[in-house]
Amino acid sequence: MLKKILLITLTAISAFALHTAEININDRDLELNAKFDMGQFNETIEPNTVFVGVRFLNGKIENSKLESGGSLNKIEPYYEVNFLMKKAIGDLGMSFGMGTKLNYTKDFSALPLGLEFEYVIPEKKLVPMYVYGSVYYAPSALSFSDANDFLEYRMSYDVEIIENGRVTIGYRNVNTNYKTALGNVVYNDAFYAGFKFAF
Repeated sequence: MLKKILLITLTAISAFALHTAEININDRDLELNAKFDMGQFNETIEPNTVFVGVRFLNGKIENSKLESGGSLNKIEPYYEVNFLMKKAIGDLGMSFGMGTKLNYTKDFSALPLGLEFEYVIPEKKLVPMYVYGSVYYAPSALSFSDANDFLEYRMSYDVEIIENGRVTIGYRNVNTNYKTALGNVVYNDAFYAGFKFAF
């Protein structure tokens, strides 16, 4: 299954004018992310302002837990389609975005709304560095299957070691509150490292 997903991702990269591709790993989890800049396909959209993306997270049970203190039997792969509108704030190196996601696992799905932030660290003598953060939340009205609500937040620090190529170190927390006896489940709580590429 994982080989098929990797092949589909590589096919998508070759078939479209991909804006960014990202791979994040730790000793247990694999995360793949692709974002398409709609400004590259539509002249009426300003580049670097509207994005459509996909994400896949193959999380392992070791980075998941029940808030009640019990244990989980297994964790299903996480799939996501996302939409983001982003705008630079003046010439300060900051940008803010508003977005939504449609995420799915075998046990839950949700349509969270969220905010994203990126800041370029103003140190021109060194390599370009970036700080990124996001938070997405879906209340009960936007949570489906067995989910009662959904919360995801992440932070990362990127260093652009070559043009359009970044090394990233980050942290993510994906949390779902179930309607069932499971209660509050931390689907994934982990630090990671990876690469980001812009095309």
